[in-house]
Amino acid sequence: MTIKYGLNRYLQFGLAGLLGCLSVSLLISESQAQQSNIVPDNTLGAESSQVIDNFQGLPIEIITGGATRQINLFHSFREFNISTGRGAYFFTPNADIQNILAWVTGNNSSEILGRLGTLSSSSRNLFLINPNGIVFGKDASLDVQGSFIGTTANGVQFDNQGVFSATNPQAAPLLTVNPSALLFNQKYYDKQPCSHW
Repeated sequence: MTIKYGLNRYLQFGLAGLLGCLSVSLLISESQAQQSNIVPDNTLGAESSQVIDNFQGLPIEIITGGATRQINLFHSFREFNISTGRGAYFFTPNADIQNILAWVTGNNSSEILGRLGTLSSSSRNLFLINPNGIVFGKDASLDVQGSFIGTTANGVQFDNQGVFSATNPQAAPLLTVNPSALLFNQKYYDKQPCSHW
């Protein structure tokens, strides 16, 4: 399978710095760790997310693909879990991307027990959205150059363009402006945003 955007070349240089930070003992213990459970769904069609397991023989999953809409990169997963001692990194091939929005459409919570990060040449904001919950374990860590938002919201408001929904991902088109509010189960919150930034 051909990987677009010069991914292998970019990742070789990007991961060199990342791997320089990992100690030998950490790598030895991580190599024994169980593979993460990151399963894309098909809600993005031809633009579905792709997962490269054990990148270059290391305990790291690289997440590529997704749907790019101007400054936003959307990913959709049925399951999103990172095992202890492993890492999962979102790769952004486009320098214009400012926000990576990953939502989980399955019925299970996400367990982040290892390292969650982004690979890019500039700051990217990472949104992890799972209405069924997100659990961060004692060894969980973030490697994100921008902001991180982990939320159990049902959706994200994009000004007056619409809502990006984890519980109904096909209801609105993928959106092109910065996120503006988190929306929770509207049955209980009378269709009002819970937080606005």
